[in-house]
Amino acid sequence: MMMSPLTARFFPEVAAGGFSRIDGTVSFYVRINALVSSSSVVVDFGAGRGRFMEDPVAYKRDMRRLQGRVQRVIGLDVDDAVLQNPTVDESHVISNGGALPVADESVDLVVSDFTFEHVANPAWLAAELSRILKPGGWICARTPNKYGYISVFARLVPDSLHDVVLRIVQPQKKSIDTFPTLYRLNTRRDLRRYFSEYHFEHVVFEHDSEPAYVANSALGWRVGLFLTRILPRRFYTMLFVFLRKKGHEPACDSVRADD
Repeated sequence: MMMSPLTARFFPEVAAGGFSRIDGTVSFYVRINALVSSSSVVVDFGAGRGRFMEDPVAYKRDMRRLQGRVQRVIGLDVDDAVLQNPTVDESHVISNGGALPVADESVDLVVSDFTFEHVANPAWLAAELSRILKPGGWICARTPNKYGYISVFARLVPDSLHDVVLRIVQPQKKSIDTFPTLYRLNTRRDLRRYFSEYHFEHVVFEHDSEPAYVANSALGWRVGLFLTRILPRRFYTMLFVFLRKKGHEPACDSVRADD
């Protein structure tokens, strides 16, 4: 997770702290840190191997590592790499469609960083996250915007060429950190469908950070920054999702988990 050498070229302010003024990680985790306390129980859904610890910027590593600053961090992932994650207090390998190994209404906050786009059964996920979340608790997700220009381009690329394109635009990304994308929870409409506004308060907004997805292509960076300036926000690359559970009712009884 090395910083592109182009970051400082286009955003010279990285010299003061190691991040740009539009850094997505900083923007996302500032809000998460504002929502937790020393008594919080946090679920890291899609925790993986703790890849963020490879970030060269200590400030960004520290703001993402909630372990030691909250009561407990529970790491969940379908990949058994989570069992080696050093940034969680306990870890569990989960199965799609199965019950999460977490008690009812025992969690204050769920973090899901670049995971929603891989979910095959969003109704199951919504029901399970609602079940484990306390009333007043938060689901916090960062995920690609289905209507963002990068997601649209990715869907236009034939499946047979995805690996080739990824190696070109993100040569630093390891295969262990690459998973199929389905985009079933990546629009405001889908979020409202599965996380009903009757049961959840929705704070959802688009965000665009530096175009690191084109690695070290100066032309790619110029194009990405130009698109950010001219496109409406609905076409920005990322969705920041903050959902606050209301009341004591199960939040997803209107959508069956096998839909």
